[in-house]
Amino acid sequence: MKISVITGSRSEFGLLQWVIKGIQEENQLELSLLVTGMHLSPEFGATYKNIEDTGFKIDKKIEILMSSDTSIGISKSTGLGIISISEALEQIKPDLVMVLGDRFEIFSACIAATFLKIPIAHIHGGERTEGSIDESIRHSITKLSHFHFASTEEYKKRIIQLGENPKNVFCTGTPGIDSIYNYKLLNKSQIESKLNFKLGNLSATVTYHPDTLEKDINPKNINNLLSALNEFEDLKVIFCLPNADTYGRTLSSIVKKYFVDNPNKGITSINLGQKVYLSAIKNTNLVIGNSSSGIIEAPSFKKPTVNVGERQKGRLSGDTVIHVNNSKKSIIAGIEKALSKEFLSKIKKSINPYGDKGASKRIVDTIKQIKLNDNTIKKEFFDMKNLINH
Repeated sequence: MKISVITGSRSEFGLLQWVIKGIQEENQLELSLLVTGMHLSPEFGATYKNIEDTGFKIDKKIEILMSSDTSIGISKSTGLGIISISEALEQIKPDLVMVLGDRFEIFSACIAATFLKIPIAHIHGGERTEGSIDESIRHSITKLSHFHFASTEEYKKRIIQLGENPKNVFCTGTPGIDSIYNYKLLNKSQIESKLNFKLGNLSATVTYHPDTLEKDINPKNINNLLSALNEFEDLKVIFCLPNADTYGRTLSSIVKKYFVDNPNKGITSINLGQKVYLSAIKNTNLVIGNSSSGIIEAPSFKKPTVNVGERQKGRLSGDTVIHVNNSKKSIIAGIEKALSKEFLSKIKKSINPYGDKGASKRIVDTIKQIKLNDNTIKKEFFDMKNLINH
């Protein structure tokens, strides 16, 4: 079986890489790797180089990203993605397309595969992020896909609720957690040397992406966050800059200016890479912002997360996560709670609701058992009334 894995962003590749490696190592599976979106943009770190450094051969580099983060710019990039990815898939002719997540590049890929009558396998469906346009895109990808790999039982049930046949929906856990165990993560002195910055006794890993369903409040929200960080004089910050989302460049410019004006406060990065990023979480005191990694990966380190705003609204979260709104006052209160002895003591025995290691192998093992035929592409809506008897 020839499988085309499509990746468009640094964070998504970090979650996918052990699945890709598993496919590559299986004799009965043939890997073709298609790289697009932010990976090919120097502005976002040209992260296709990270993929090559990991040892993977990139079969197609597909340029689709516009130099605009407006809604129309993202919409045009999505359309260009459909055109360009269609051409690549037509040349490669895979038996199966594999994707992860909910970004517009992946949406483009799934539309292209659908019209080319290529079955789709989707990882991380069924989840909720109601403060982001990704919510709608993710469920749309689910309806375009034929095989589903959910990170929890709750998400598996939601995929079935969307009309997908239970026999094609698998609860495997999240493959991103495998990186925590597969990498030899850096210790504090190593990461300080790598970043050329001293973390001191109190530090945070911060990532803040735009709330893409909001219009004019994103600059206000990021300024509230930065102002809240200022209230903790001794707090050092590793700030990971936003993705190529609507308003992403606007937020990046505000953050960069803040750290130019406050050089002792911390550093910014557009591309830490998965190993360094996870090492940052491991060696800082807490995670702040609205990245899914604070909810999915950080709990494995038993590190507190202050989840800011509504971007991740609805996503399953464990005991390590504190939800706050975008106001300065709320963010400050969340950080104070996260650093309290009571909360830190409480989360020592917490369990990551997204599971433990091994998801990548479970996904690859399941793919090996899939039998494709001419009818695979024909989807039947699994009605709710059938769930009662399932």
